[in-house]
Amino acid sequence: MSKFMRRHAETHTSSRIGWLRAAVLGANDGIVSTASLLIGVAAASTTHNALIVTGVAGLVAGAMSMAAGEYVSVHSQADTEHADLAREKKEIETKPAAEHQELAHIYVGRGVEPELARQVAIQLMAHDALGSHARDELGISEELSAKPLSAAFASATSFTVGAILPVTVTLIVPLQSVILWISIMSLVFLATLGAVAAKAGGAPLLAGAWRVTFWGALAMVITAVVGRLFGAIV
Repeated sequence: MSKFMRRHAETHTSSRIGWLRAAVLGANDGIVSTASLLIGVAAASTTHNALIVTGVAGLVAGAMSMAAGEYVSVHSQADTEHADLAREKKEIETKPAAEHQELAHIYVGRGVEPELARQVAIQLMAHDALGSHARDELGISEELSAKPLSAAFASATSFTVGAILPVTVTLIVPLQSVILWISIMSLVFLATLGAVAAKAGGAPLLAGAWRVTFWGALAMVITAVVGRLFGAIV
């Protein structure tokens, strides 16, 4: 076999985009929304039991909301992809010459010589016409295509894991210091999440940790202020 035909193993982080985005979004939302809810309620003054019930309720409601929202939004993307593929399939069947030319033009735009681009288009369409147009014209690939159920499951699971963390802190620490401990530990959780997500995505760890921590801290501060104001009014 020619050395040019041999394949070497490569690992690209782009293959993780689908599940990584959903997982990071879910875990981040689980930590931030649950911690903010607990801090806001605690700032308005309440009992320890009421605070725990609030956290558990927020966990369950948030996980279900994340699953439903992710499923609906990703399913909309999948519907769009399916519609584009159906349209492209019809065009390939009814106007094959035009589709050959279109594909060749794409390759010319990428730097391939016109004659070679024409030959490549002919061979690729003979092998897998719809797959070639889906990948090179529409930008749809098997690795990056929308998967509603996978995204919904990843979001709900990661939200639950993220929300469990501040709820666990609430269970352990006394009511008098619960706001301080939830705030500190949630920032630690967020920084860890940001670093892990950055590592999985091939990005700088510090930038990923700082980005997630900053916005989480801002959300908790605003919620605590609102909770304190409403508590004082009541």
